[in-house]
Amino acid sequence: MRILIIEDEKLLADSLKMLLTARGFMVDTAYDGESGREYAELGIYDLVILDVMMPKMNGYEVAKSLRSNHLGMPILMLTAKSELEDRIEGLDSGADYYLTKPFDTRELLACINALLRRQGDQVDVVTFGNTSLDLSSAVLTCQANHIRLSAREFEIMRFLFQRGSRNVAKEVILARVWGYDSDAVENHVEVYIGFLRKKLASIGSNIRIEVIRRLGYHLEVKDCD
Repeated sequence: MRILIIEDEKLLADSLKMLLTARGFMVDTAYDGESGREYAELGIYDLVILDVMMPKMNGYEVAKSLRSNHLGMPILMLTAKSELEDRIEGLDSGADYYLTKPFDTRELLACINALLRRQGDQVDVVTFGNTSLDLSSAVLTCQANHIRLSAREFEIMRFLFQRGSRNVAKEVILARVWGYDSDAVENHVEVYIGFLRKKLASIGSNIRIEVIRRLGYHLEVKDCD
């Protein structure tokens, strides 16, 4: 799971990143609203933690922008603005939950887990063509055949299943799976796409990973003739 923290208090943002990274999340940080919105609009995050009072764009504006662009990831607002009117504005802007500072880290983690669980409960298995991907076990299945994916293979495959026939650029896959701070390059994506193509073929899947130059990868169902 990848989380984006948009928080202008750098010490707090970095502390939250350490906390969540230690619990197995992949975490990116942005220190102003405008940069945070640009990161979030990549569509690679499972959850956004969003401060309200920030330079360039406030949290309400960021949330409204994301929702107007039909981005549905959960948004957890984390702010010192605790009045009822502030909470109402946050929720009306598109936030799923509004947590006020100071907060107990146990409550923060409970909120994060609840939002991710609510999102995950909607679907445990995604399907494309004759092939399904179990999100809890990272297993690809086609009829009686199945194969387990590595962690990075799973993240790429899950993203491709979610996007379906829509193209996803190499740099977007790179950011989602390896992170902004990684030294990985686009060739890493190409290598793992090769691994996934072989695994799909090995279980008799009728889906293939296609690439369009300068646009990226997408899934197609091949003819069974």
